[in-house]
Amino acid sequence: MCGLAGELRRDGSRADVTAVERMAATMHDRGPDDSGVWSQGPVALGHRRLKIIDLSAASGQPLVDSAAGLTGVFNGCVYNYRELRAELQAKGHVFFSSGDTEVVLKAYAEWGDDFVDHLVGMFAVAITERATGRLVLARDRLGIKPLYLAETPDRVRFASTLPALLAGGGIDTTVDPVALAHYLSFHSIVPPPRTILRGVAKLPPATVRVYEPDGRVTERVYWDPSFTRHPDRAGWSERDWQDALHESLTTAVRRRMVADVPVGVLLSGGLDSSLVVALLAEQGQRGLATFSIGFEAVGGREGDEFRYSDLIAKTFDTDHHQIRVATNDLVPPLEAAVAAMSEPMVSHDCVAFYLLSETVARHVKVVQSGQGADEILGGYHWYPPLAGVDRAAALDTYAKAFFDRDAAGLARVVNPDRLADGDPAREFVAAHLGRVGADTAVDAGLRIDTQIMLTDDPVKRVDNMTMAHGLEARVPFLDHEFVELAASCPPELKLAQGGKGVLKEIGRRVLPWEVIDRPKGYFPVPGLTHLEGKVLDRVRDALHAPEARRRDLFRADYVDALLTDPNAELTPLNGNKLWQLGLLEMWLQSHGIA
Repeated sequence: MCGLAGELRRDGSRADVTAVERMAATMHDRGPDDSGVWSQGPVALGHRRLKIIDLSAASGQPLVDSAAGLTGVFNGCVYNYRELRAELQAKGHVFFSSGDTEVVLKAYAEWGDDFVDHLVGMFAVAITERATGRLVLARDRLGIKPLYLAETPDRVRFASTLPALLAGGGIDTTVDPVALAHYLSFHSIVPPPRTILRGVAKLPPATVRVYEPDGRVTERVYWDPSFTRHPDRAGWSERDWQDALHESLTTAVRRRMVADVPVGVLLSGGLDSSLVVALLAEQGQRGLATFSIGFEAVGGREGDEFRYSDLIAKTFDTDHHQIRVATNDLVPPLEAAVAAMSEPMVSHDCVAFYLLSETVARHVKVVQSGQGADEILGGYHWYPPLAGVDRAAALDTYAKAFFDRDAAGLARVVNPDRLADGDPAREFVAAHLGRVGADTAVDAGLRIDTQIMLTDDPVKRVDNMTMAHGLEARVPFLDHEFVELAASCPPELKLAQGGKGVLKEIGRRVLPWEVIDRPKGYFPVPGLTHLEGKVLDRVRDALHAPEARRRDLFRADYVDALLTDPNAELTPLNGNKLWQLGLLEMWLQSHGIA
């Protein structure tokens, strides 16, 4: 897990090494253990390293493979790197390190652009050919690892974070009206390739983009799972599905123990993270380090789920750590969390993950986390309504449950000259839900959440907040083979028992019943859902700041009304609408965007 950066010149000049150095330097937190810069003609690569696999200098980056004529930078982890290494050695490749980055380069040398099809893991990678200057960028199937781009006619720059690109200079930082519409409608999600800024894009998940020496650019989506019923599994019983998913998830958590340093678990006390702990215990893990966080109650809302995480820690005899945060301590970590965001994210989970990661990083450098189970296995409340409609009615049903605003609502919030044409979020979601490859409305809803919402909300949130402290987070529920299997599982098995029924049945085999048969919980930060005190003051300051007035994104009468009654308007997902606006301005100001 690291941070990468680079530049490709398109105008015949040499790459700006100084700019790449500035970009890489901003990612010190992502890679505190080592750094490096490499350049040749029109290409320069920079890297910050977090040492997880092969702790020696041999795996330092940028990694130059002289025999293959390749140089690359890599962020993430390839869990099957040992198996691939053996396969590549059998084909005649000779290795000089014991890490996974060299395996990635050798895989490219052997299979070309198809190298990604052989990788099991999470990754963003840039590889350049020494002889031709050809540049290949790729991102993992579920978009667990980020890769941002800033392109002009003269150059292409790329980095693991958006702020790194800002540090390189020359970025159009104008707020993109279409992205703003997505942010305010699609619950802060801005689908790729857009970001909130006009001048920055992001490489979509499961994508290989190639910049050829002659100026051509090609792109291939190499993975798109089918959310249909598989003929070979037509005769499977409920028990067969439980057994198959249990086995696949067990493989996923075992894969994510691959490391040359200890691996812990972020334990919320919910079904998902508890099951990760239980499956690791089944495989003989003892003394596993687990970590939970809790906040003071505010406005009648509880701020911790310690009773559940404590039960799991006791049941499986983990080395457990409880982290308690007082509400009056929220503003400083809130500021830090916003600064750590590559894109504005409204979920109050960000602060919780930031604080949790800060403590966890003092104990371990790698953790497993339960993110993704709800999207993969039907755990959210908007899936059951989809079961009662046909594909044609899926859009209205999904939007009613998930969207924060419709076009009329946007017009109430956004100043006319900042308003996008049409209803971008609704149009995007309609197109995605209408794609072939999903049998039912539930399948279509699960697919858009798996491929879009999950990547650009929970997964991004975890990556940004953990990496702010040099902590690598691994997500077994997003093992691509597990996702493929789950996508083909009949929706009724997922929606049973109030959601994630098939996973709950797996849990009954190994977990205490109290953790399974309980109301769904979230990572609670009451002080950010019920705005008051110092946090409310900070939001007010952000919306009244000179930068905000110059930007003039929002209608003044709407903002004033929200500030008069800050907790009056909530989204369908119980998000605070004032917080949405304030968070966006806080993020823009935090990153020096005037």
